[in-house]
Amino acid sequence: MKRFLAILLAVVMVLALAACGQQAAPAATEAPAANDEPVVEEPVVEEEAGYVYAPTGAQLVAGKEYGVDYSSLYDQFGKEASIADVTEDENGLAYLNVNGESYELGLDFLTMAMVYNTDPEGTDFETEDDVYAAWWKYYITRWNYLLPEIPLYSNEYYDVYNAAIKGVEEHQTNPFWSPASALIDWTSEKEDGSFILGNTTDLSGKFRYATFGSSNPGAADNDVAGLVNGLETVVTTKEGGYTVNDTVVKNLEITENEDGTATYTIEIYDDLVFSDGSPITAKNYLYFPMAFSTPVAAEGSGRDARALMNYVGYDEFATFDGTEGSGSAVMTGLRLLGDYTFSVTIKSDYYPYFYALAYAGFSPVYKDLWLGADADIADDGEGVYFTGNFYEKNGDSYVLAAHIAESAYANDNSYPWSGPYVVESWDASDKSVVLKANPNFKGNYEGTKPGIETVIYKKIISETQLADLLAGGVDCLSGITGGAATNEAIKAADDSNGGFVYTHYSRAGYGKLGFRADFGPAQFTEVRQAIAYCMDRATFAKDFTGGYGGVVDGPYYSGSWMYKAAVAQGMLLDAYDTSADSAIRVLEEGGWIYNAEGGEYTEGVRYKMIPGEYATENDKNYQSIDGAYKTVEIDGNYYMPLALNWYGTVNNEFSDLLVPGFEQNDNVAAAGMTVQKTIGDFAPMLDELYQQQVYGYYSGTPMYCIFNFATGFNSAAYDYSFNMTIDPSMYDDYSAYYIKDAADIYWLA
Repeated sequence: MKRFLAILLAVVMVLALAACGQQAAPAATEAPAANDEPVVEEPVVEEEAGYVYAPTGAQLVAGKEYGVDYSSLYDQFGKEASIADVTEDENGLAYLNVNGESYELGLDFLTMAMVYNTDPEGTDFETEDDVYAAWWKYYITRWNYLLPEIPLYSNEYYDVYNAAIKGVEEHQTNPFWSPASALIDWTSEKEDGSFILGNTTDLSGKFRYATFGSSNPGAADNDVAGLVNGLETVVTTKEGGYTVNDTVVKNLEITENEDGTATYTIEIYDDLVFSDGSPITAKNYLYFPMAFSTPVAAEGSGRDARALMNYVGYDEFATFDGTEGSGSAVMTGLRLLGDYTFSVTIKSDYYPYFYALAYAGFSPVYKDLWLGADADIADDGEGVYFTGNFYEKNGDSYVLAAHIAESAYANDNSYPWSGPYVVESWDASDKSVVLKANPNFKGNYEGTKPGIETVIYKKIISETQLADLLAGGVDCLSGITGGAATNEAIKAADDSNGGFVYTHYSRAGYGKLGFRADFGPAQFTEVRQAIAYCMDRATFAKDFTGGYGGVVDGPYYSGSWMYKAAVAQGMLLDAYDTSADSAIRVLEEGGWIYNAEGGEYTEGVRYKMIPGEYATENDKNYQSIDGAYKTVEIDGNYYMPLALNWYGTVNNEFSDLLVPGFEQNDNVAAAGMTVQKTIGDFAPMLDELYQQQVYGYYSGTPMYCIFNFATGFNSAAYDYSFNMTIDPSMYDDYSAYYIKDAADIYWLA
């Protein structure tokens, strides 16, 4: 989804040509002077209601200009903030104490500080890990309070294999190492030597760069992209950490400069080649990040191109449009130092960084893929720049923008590949791809080369996937979850007389109710909390997983080191125990005390009064799916119905279980909420979540505020910096939950 891990997005784009979550950090907006005082927006006091109306962050910044009317609290104070400056209240919420003032810390501040403010000097902590865990604890606690999504089950994953696929027990999968990653260590004793891997997610054909045009690639696209792209300078290990790829990197030097920047000088081996045998040089590692930091690639992909946002010179380079005076044609933070050596310099804003090794992560691409035949890059001593026709225009459009858009779907061998496999054939009609081992692949970070000659990746259907496995239509079912499906798969393997085997591991992630947390009733914290109180999450998890899992209270993997450290530091989270009374209480405290006529609520669906000065156009136009409940205007104020529009996915046991567990939940009705649903395919659901035509399905009118899908924390970097941003220049592309935490708003004088 959108994300997710959203973790180190731009660096991951460079690192693997396919994202995560989690997400790389764009450049920070320059902060105002330290003596600027915040301008406090006065809330509207409703005398009749007896409560203070609290505008949401989305309402507060509507119509305001970032950097002029407001900025983020982290932009203002974050760079110099230390964990020693933070205190917490009785609920575990964190506050920054600076210049004699105390500021409640929001999700944006905490996720930024968690990775950029981990120096233990001057604190009571001994190591960077300890400081990271403390920030992480504060982040999880606030997340647990705001509930930008509701975890409903965290389960055991079972992977079932044809026993003719050898090595699966010796080289097992885990939350950080999927079958698509692990298969390089396996062999096939099938007669044709193949391995057929299935996934319920559709392949789109974006194998060159799975996140092209979207921050949330499908799992299947990510898998195939990982198989055909490789030879990264920094990789994720089987254990979920970062390491230098010794198969690729001959030497890596890190220099901390006097101005606070850091330079990574990377020398690669001279024997690396693409699948067609053509040489890989230092230039090949810079083509992608250079192209995808320009308006040319932004036009081609339909979204901002920020691959080098962390690096010195990006701000000037990214604004250059090919015309004199528009910016800098030279990317000063990148240097070509020889045929096999290049360097990158990190902005002082983003160094030191908890996952700093990722800054040295780059993947090679064939020049013509993104630059075409007539452009190249060069370095005359000041930095890297484009030569040839890269910025050429035809009218108002860049000529190469169309080429870039086509290259994202160049899934044949028109350009060579760098990974352990190459695409032999792609069938868009049945969403399947046949991959062949790349004989010129030097090896992964352990020096391993593919042991399976042919990998077939196909679309499978949840309801028939086990029958497909038993019939030989697929050799691996990965991530089997849910009680009935797990029981059936285990029994089939146990009864197969050795024909099938399985492995299992705890999931680093969960299934969830996700929210568009800046839209409709779901933008209000009390509504999200009330939904959690109405649901019996423990029973839901038990029913769904069949006892093969449980439920968590935040975005974490309970087996992670940071979770264990945060618990040791005293982290306590609200489990939102099932209670209709608690749901009613938080709703009443939040102002859902009206009926459709603006009178006192007594029964049916609750309404909330939004003062006219805060009501956005989306607030004014909100209505239920069937139109029976609409926001109404009364005396210049707007009354929004507590009608929850839910988009669920078809052929999904999770969606099916949400009908009694959520839509028809007696507690939901008793609390004064109504749920209406649409059940459809995954891609249209994502478009409705994004409120953009990423996949070409968005209706054009915001409708849905609740969605069900899953999320994972299986990246080497648990980094959500910039995924909680309130900066509109990054919000649409990087938001994990579309939440604008009001605590992150710093009003400028």
